[in-house]
Amino acid sequence: MSRPSRPPFVTKKSSRLSAREKRSRDLLHVPNETIEDRIILEIRKFITSAIFFNSQAAEKAGLSLTDSQMIHTLQLYGPSTPTRLAAATGLSSGGVTVALDRLEKGGYIRREPNPDDRRSLLIHINPSHLLKLKSMYENVEAETRRQLATLPKSDFAAVIRFFEALSVVRSNRSV
Repeated sequence: MSRPSRPPFVTKKSSRLSAREKRSRDLLHVPNETIEDRIILEIRKFITSAIFFNSQAAEKAGLSLTDSQMIHTLQLYGPSTPTRLAAATGLSSGGVTVALDRLEKGGYIRREPNPDDRRSLLIHINPSHLLKLKSMYENVEAETRRQLATLPKSDFAAVIRFFEALSVVRSNRSV
């Protein structure tokens, strides 16, 4: 009995990978061979979990992730001009304006004249509106402090330098 012939659209699977298949496979591989690889892997895991946590917290507060991050940016840098917020977030000036419009409408921020430049505004957070956000972040901050307490105090300066350097690298890069 003879074998049925293969239809012309079915090709034999080659054991050799094409260059494209190799690149695709490499994209799926997350290196974990060196201590540096392991640190990068853990940073990526942390960032991923932080983004999802922030997204859930924003949704629970009735905010978009961008609006929530804008509030965090204002908490970190204090009252800021829209230009400074654009530089800090990587958003376009139009994107900043739209986010600020939503936050102002929700009562989270207020715009005030900039005393140093009468042509610009300073964006201030309305602290009373942060109470619902604060409760969502208290447990995470408390757990972070508990984890820091497990480290020798002599390591703290290195941890701070490391995160400062990463922040500079990430803020100077665009996607």
